[in-house]
Amino acid sequence: MTSTSDAELTRDAFLGGRLHLWQPRRGFRAGVDAILLAAAVPARAGECVLELGCGAGAAVLALLARVPGAVATGVEVQPDYAALARRNALEARLPLDVVEADLARLPPAVRGRSFDHVMMNPPYFAAETGTGSADPGRDTALRGDTPLPVWIDAGLRRLRPGGRLTAIQRIERLPEMLSALDARIGSVAVAPLQPRAGRPPQLFLLSGKKGGRAPFRMTPPTVLHEGARHETDAEDYAPAVAAALRDGAALALWD
Repeated sequence: MTSTSDAELTRDAFLGGRLHLWQPRRGFRAGVDAILLAAAVPARAGECVLELGCGAGAAVLALLARVPGAVATGVEVQPDYAALARRNALEARLPLDVVEADLARLPPAVRGRSFDHVMMNPPYFAAETGTGSADPGRDTALRGDTPLPVWIDAGLRRLRPGGRLTAIQRIERLPEMLSALDARIGSVAVAPLQPRAGRPPQLFLLSGKKGGRAPFRMTPPTVLHEGARHETDAEDYAPAVAAALRDGAALALWD
């Protein structure tokens, strides 16, 4: 995305119309993954949230729409997307401060703070894999140059003791994600996301607490769609998933 003129944007409804976001007509566009990430963050009123790589703000603004009284900071390296996140927060009247920065070189205003929650949706593909997108914004979002361990380290440095890290990622990167965790984080849980019952998971949500001591656990899979196949044009999300996507409900995944 090289322009933020309204002709090159769409204004899309999320959470059943409770939230509207400007996004590039061409480029990286947020969807179900961002809302599932937001639903998995167990934030409460009065808590501070940091999203690394916030894009146009879909995930963190969906969280703020669900949790009145929470406040958030978003870090985004791409100027056009950072500008969209600021615009979306302003129009939604939600308390999001957007910082334009590389997460590996956070400015003092962010480095000097600690947060109750850090949320992230790192690029799904390593920079050296696959064929890049012709759109630079989409390519950065899907195949960023920053390795997963740098994302994890940046998040853990900003968490307060007892704070929680929540991430969403493709299932094939689960070993890489787990290997990036270190002694600073414990009570790690992984929630596989299955497209339908009986099919292998394609995504997972991960949660851990800074200083946590509980053993690692895998939750039962969260099945996104009902039925063995898509039978009609109507949506067929499972009830808990539909509630998260359309009503802004939380996903009760973690203890």
